Amino acid sequence: MAVVIAVTNQKGGVGKTTTCAALAGILRGRGKRVLAIDMDPQGNLSFSLGAPDTGNTIHDVIKGACDIRDAIKNTRSCDVITSNILLSGTELEISGENREFILKEALSKVKSNYDYIIIDTPPALSVLTINAYTAANDLIIPMTAEILSLHGISQLKQTILAVKKYYNKKLNIRGILITKYMPKQLLSREVSEMAEVIANQLGTVVMESKIAFSAPVAEAPAHQQTINVYSPSCKASKDYVKLAEALYPEIRFD
Repeated sequence: MAVVIAVTNQKGGVGKTTTCAALAGILRGRGKRVLAIDMDPQGNLSFSLGAPDTGNTIHDVIKGACDIRDAIKNTRSCDVITSNILLSGTELEISGENREFILKEALSKVKSNYDYIIIDTPPALSVLTINAYTAANDLIIPMTAEILSLHGISQLKQTILAVKKYYNKKLNIRGILITKYMPKQLLSREVSEMAEVIANQLGTVVMESKIAFSAPVAEAPAHQQTINVYSPSCKASKDYVKLAEALYPEIRFD
């Protein structure tokens, strides 16, 4: 049965999509069956993984227009359920007492086919975000070493705690992941220290693995490749491998 991983932060530009793509590529490279789900209307994960922009999307799945199995597309990196701008209207299209459980119920049909399901969430607190948290086993919170990124997590805190209380008591907040990290910068070190306070309030940690600032991270999506394929020797790629192995030791190679 798949481990469902949601990657989230209310602020954009913190490395959510890059983290999803990197984890998908690394896990798939270790022989695991991986499904990536793009829950962001901008569709950046779909593009980054080279998924076709035709056919059914997660929007069709959420509004009940298709079976989730009919929305899965195969790419070189992993299986993908794509997104597009129509997803931004989902808040108005779905209603009912159980609308927070739509994604979880859909995933129940395919969880046995995968080892890992990775969800890229939108940079907003919406029914889409709550669906991702409700469906997830693990939550990873990327943030850059800057004050506004830290503020985004602070705003996210109440939503995460509410989902744990009302919808998904087993949600495991694995930690805050510092991305675009430059250890020689004083701000990077100071924000990392402040992140410890937020992590403590969430009952989690700031992850020991930090993702270094690296130009290939920005270049990889243009080639529709994950960072571990595009530039396996760059510092950020190696950092993501360390992260994946720390989170999921079963993927380690002897």
